[in-house]
Amino acid sequence: MPRRDQSSDSRLNDLRVKKRASRLPLFEVRHSRIHGYGVFAARRIRKGTTVIEYLGDRVSHDEADARYEDKDPNDNHTFLFTVDSRIVIDGGVGGNEARYINHGCDPNCASTTQKKRIYVEAIRTIQPGEELAYDYQIERDPEDPPNVDEIFACRCGAEKCRGSMLVARKKPGKRRPAKAAAKKAARRTTAKEGRKTARRAARRSKESDRSPARATRRRARSGRRGR
Repeated sequence: MPRRDQSSDSRLNDLRVKKRASRLPLFEVRHSRIHGYGVFAARRIRKGTTVIEYLGDRVSHDEADARYEDKDPNDNHTFLFTVDSRIVIDGGVGGNEARYINHGCDPNCASTTQKKRIYVEAIRTIQPGEELAYDYQIERDPEDPPNVDEIFACRCGAEKCRGSMLVARKKPGKRRPAKAAAKKAARRTTAKEGRKTARRAARRSKESDRSPARATRRRARSGRRGR
């Protein structure tokens, strides 16, 4: 009677296990310790994997503002995602599981824009059961209330948590001594530099004429909006 090749059986079994694993969903939605619902890896997700597309109603910034005009200013719950200066995705209308991915200051995912579509991508290998998170980078606005960082407080628990879902405040630059600044300015005031400055100013003027108006909040950066 011929003997069975045990090594072949082992390889076949491994292939079956891998095939079953590939059929499992990448993630699942359940309650999160960070906030409300969260998205968790159902199996190992390799670095560079596109996890999900952020879907929802695609509207203008004006329409997005109008939809949530009466929203409680102390409510930080938002499904709005800025694509560019014209388009916002409202994940609260026709959205998918991507809207439940929470913010994290030390994230394992990042949002990427490809042809005006938003995707969430793994930036490191994520183990099963680990919660997915990316940095919302919600833009600050001159009209923000004084307690805006409290409204958008972060509870991710990361070692280097910045305490807010908003982009970090810009640190004031170091002021140079007046004499050193004056000497440096004097060295730059040549006719050649003057002509260069004039040309740069003319280009900036033309570019500003072409740039879109920014009447609504947080248009500049692709990321979650604070409405």
